[in-house]
Amino acid sequence: MCRNLPPNEKALHHGDTEARRKLSLWHFSVSELAPSAAEGCLCGEIAVGFMLKVGLTGGIASGKSIVGEMFVARGALLIQADGIAHELMQPGQAVYYEVVAHFGREILNFDGTVNRSKLAEAAFGVKPGAAKPRVGELNRIVHPAVVRRQDEWMEEVGRGDPRAVAIVEAALILEAGAAERFDRIVVVTCTDEQRAARFADRQKIDLEAARKEVARRMAAQLPEAEKVKAADFVIDNSGSLDKTGDQVRQVWEKLRIEAAGRS
Repeated sequence: MCRNLPPNEKALHHGDTEARRKLSLWHFSVSELAPSAAEGCLCGEIAVGFMLKVGLTGGIASGKSIVGEMFVARGALLIQADGIAHELMQPGQAVYYEVVAHFGREILNFDGTVNRSKLAEAAFGVKPGAAKPRVGELNRIVHPAVVRRQDEWMEEVGRGDPRAVAIVEAALILEAGAAERFDRIVVVTCTDEQRAARFADRQKIDLEAARKEVARRMAAQLPEAEKVKAADFVIDNSGSLDKTGDQVRQVWEKLRIEAAGRS
């Protein structure tokens, strides 16, 4: 049953690919790039018009993207840090060449594109003799370009609609100390077992391998309880999509009213 969701969300609930295609025109496509490099890029300033700036965050596989799609279906504008980084990692981009030069051609597919799994392993894995993972090095390469693109997008949104609800979806908003860049923070939660199961399904790996990889990536993030404490709104995505949709509707109404009243 999808009676509590608007038409676009009903289509999403039933896997309507055309609905997803149309929604994708409003925001960058979802991609699981090497985590943190894409999702922690939040250190620039956002000061455009009076639009309501919302940070949408949560742990890996919590369901940030589906929640983001639900907000878009209701009228929000959204950009994904992960999507920006994926775009910047394409051959021909300056970030692509710098990442390859730094981590080696071993992270590439045969066609020259970045293999995200290999890049994640290079960034998060610890090689013999290495003191710690190299994710910080990757972040320093990718972050500045992602921040510039986010700011350009915010400027475009502010010019087009100063009363818009503009959402940046990123996993490490709180860890990066970027919460103050936003008017409101929305945190998406789920159970640990759901997180592992969703990650396994998405990456096409077995559940035990997913548990280990999720634990490794979550170790670089704040505990979920700490994120919840810092949130203005929490969306529990551990139940059905109907229940998630109800929560999104309630939060959206508050965001919409706040955005409309800004001056």
